[in-house]
Amino acid sequence: MCIAVFMWESHPLYPFVLFLNRDEYHNRPTEPLIWWEGGEILGGRDGEAGGTWLASSRDGRVAFLTNFRELETIPHAKSRGNLPVDFLQSKKKPIEFAEQVVKEVDQYNGFNLILVDICSKSMVYLTNRPKENGNFVTEVSPGIHVLANANLDSPWLKAQRLDRNFREVLAKYGDGALPLKETVAELMTDTTKDDLSSLPQILSPETEYPMSAIYIDTTRPRGQYGTRNQSALMVKSNGEVCFYERYLDKDIWKEHTVTYQIEVPTK
Repeated sequence: MCIAVFMWESHPLYPFVLFLNRDEYHNRPTEPLIWWEGGEILGGRDGEAGGTWLASSRDGRVAFLTNFRELETIPHAKSRGNLPVDFLQSKKKPIEFAEQVVKEVDQYNGFNLILVDICSKSMVYLTNRPKENGNFVTEVSPGIHVLANANLDSPWLKAQRLDRNFREVLAKYGDGALPLKETVAELMTDTTKDDLSSLPQILSPETEYPMSAIYIDTTRPRGQYGTRNQSALMVKSNGEVCFYERYLDKDIWKEHTVTYQIEVPTK
């Protein structure tokens, strides 16, 4: 599944800040944060389908993805995890790439995709499950946003909790620097669950209840399921990117940080 909170063009030090939890089966093959072949794309990789949930590129672009929670799925659908990779490899503007994907959104199971171009100050939200009379593609406004497994900024209690906690962290540090690892620990390890009466009524209550936490740890018939990757990505106003990942490796938590400078494309 996944949940993310991010701040866009609304902090004096950071044009973009993102904190994201990836939820998946513990036995699903996964490669941790690393520069991919060619050294242009940085992210973790799904070892089963080959895509990613979050990645960035040296030219100042970022893409991240969440699944849309729903009862029915399409058998043999295209892999949603390829969409962030395709964007980073395409060199298209966020709006151009999104409009291209709209033509084939019916070939994917439900997804939410955020596409970012730091250099052009452009951010787009793309979903193939728009609200009634809504758009597939929307420009994201400056400010704080939460993306879970419904539409962007949907008022799920866990999303509201994460939004509130993030604003408290920002208030504590004011316009100063955010401590990256400490903020991940404070925001993304919250195991608070919702009351049964407040759960999204999509799946069974037994399934929904453990997933109402920001940090998930549960057992399903197919095995252990929950938060197995925690990421933070900060872009400073000088173009420096700090990409941190905390990840499970054979049930042991490890961490890794990569820092690099955005290479502004020449026209």
